[in-house]
Amino acid sequence: MMIGDRLRAVREEKKLSQGDIEKRTGLLRCYISRVENGHTVPAIETLEKMARALEIPLYQLFYDGEEPPSLPNLPKRRTADELAWGSSGKDRRSLMKFRQQLSRMDEGGRRLLLFMAQKMSRKIAGRKRGKV
Repeated sequence: MMIGDRLRAVREEKKLSQGDIEKRTGLLRCYISRVENGHTVPAIETLEKMARALEIPLYQLFYDGEEPPSLPNLPKRRTADELAWGSSGKDRRSLMKFRQQLSRMDEGGRRLLLFMAQKMSRKIAGRKRGKV
């Protein structure tokens, strides 16, 4: 079912007019009509407004049941710290060696290294955009 059809069905089930929704949301009646007829795809913020106006939870615009659908058993997601480069294994050892060497450099050496890294990153970025 398209979202517009679902919005119309819920609105009519609650015996509300497009004008009622207009008053409750501040959205123009012509816009509500365009959404219900499938001519416009509303943003999620607009759907939230409409769900509030219809006095239903947002998920009910996408799902027919009384209760929210049960979530599948998804694998545990890794945290940002776990995904960060240098947080474990070989990358961690490389990062530790790099930090150790950096701490031994003088200011001029660090500036030179930073300059070279910037040049390399620009060159890589240029290749990704199709420039050489």
